[in-house]
Amino acid sequence: MNKRKWMQWAGMVVLGVGSVTMTWAAETPPSLAGAKVIGAEDAKKLLDGGTPFFDTRVSAEYAEKTIKGAKSLTYREKSAKAADFDAGADQFDLGKLPSDKAAPVVFFCNAGECWRSYKASAVAVKNGYSKVNWFRGGMPEWTAKGLPTQ
Repeated sequence: MNKRKWMQWAGMVVLGVGSVTMTWAAETPPSLAGAKVIGAEDAKKLLDGGTPFFDTRVSAEYAEKTIKGAKSLTYREKSAKAADFDAGADQFDLGKLPSDKAAPVVFFCNAGECWRSYKASAVAVKNGYSKVNWFRGGMPEWTAKGLPTQ
């Protein structure tokens, strides 16, 4: 393969990887209809008031570090990282949420590019939960503020 062909091929590979990375790294939307987006300060107040927190990350991440008192409720996603995701392609155990759909709940994950808590919040809203709080900043924001973990 001559040098020119090699450079063209390498360029296509780099561009291809870049576009895959950009698609994969899509940020979550800043809002979610039917849910309240909260920051660390509001999250801490809800936690102190006894609101259940659900860590939607995988169990290994939960075991490593989570918000003190949070319960593990992994959102297993196979759907696209997009606001119009297909929840039917994913797995999420709504049976672990409070039976009272008017009770407040908080979902979180790793913020930004982590879609698990966004999707869990959307599924909860779609299934009739009326006080869904989405802690979009998740673990990165929580730990940056020095708030309690376990």
